[in-house]
Amino acid sequence: MIDFTLCEVNKFRAYGGANGNKINILYEGNSYMLKFPPVPSRKKTMSYTNGCISEYLACHIFASLGFKTQETLLGTYTDPRGKEKVVVACVDFTEGGKRLIEFAHLKNTCISSEQNGYGKELSSIMQAIDEQMLLPPDQLRDFFWDMFIADALLGNFDRHNGNWGILVDEQSKTAEIAPVYDCGSCLYPQLAAKDMGDVLNSEDEIDRRVYVFPASSIEEDGKKISYFEFISSLRNPDCTAALKRVSARIDMGKIRTLIDKTPTLLPIQKEFYTVIISERKAKIIDYSMEQLMKLDGQELEREKLQNRGQQFTM
Repeated sequence: MIDFTLCEVNKFRAYGGANGNKINILYEGNSYMLKFPPVPSRKKTMSYTNGCISEYLACHIFASLGFKTQETLLGTYTDPRGKEKVVVACVDFTEGGKRLIEFAHLKNTCISSEQNGYGKELSSIMQAIDEQMLLPPDQLRDFFWDMFIADALLGNFDRHNGNWGILVDEQSKTAEIAPVYDCGSCLYPQLAAKDMGDVLNSEDEIDRRVYVFPASSIEEDGKKISYFEFISSLRNPDCTAALKRVSARIDMGKIRTLIDKTPTLLPIQKEFYTVIISERKAKIIDYSMEQLMKLDGQELEREKLQNRGQQFTM
């Protein structure tokens, strides 16, 4: 793996966000944000490396699904105390005069919104997408729901208005959807490798991590959205359209290869990631597609019956 310890640090660039420390470095002439593993919030014994692995692997899986995604490199960094840590380097996509506007900041410009920029209520997010003036609302809405489906596949519990957005160039007065970034909350980052075997040996534990948690951080009526319940209900036409788009692009062969080639992963981690993604695909994505095909078949049958009825009345 790459050792980033001796890379030049740009002390004039700093980053926000709560998940781990971040510095800007130069590596092979390019600017990178170097993300360090976050301190576990619940159990101090949890593996600190998993957040960076999740960032690296989830970003590569997003790219395999056809998303424009931040480029990531996995490596190590030895701190002043001599402790080596697994870190992830993320290409700084704001180079060249571009500036990232987080959706939370964009949402703040929608003065009729009842929530502030970081408000998680789905209805207020949709309202802000419709009211913003940087990109066609249909384009931004499609991206939002495509990302929602991919986050459902990867179990992202922290996709919020502050970690996706739009790249703008004020000089050329252009805007584009920013690459997908900040995926460190995918793939159960706080589950230590030693506990993954226990999950794999229990169908109930696997099902809990598919149907119960993680939920989306986005809310309806103040309650976090269940990925399974929301997607499989087919009640949101935009979400259902995204389900059809993204499900067609999921290639488990590519995903298995990405997992196998990820540095530092133990065999149990490779097995866990492969199984849990396959289970989430089968029980959320594939199941929802089956429900949709049944519904489409029922509608087709109703249309046939209506046509026959019209023929008899003629």
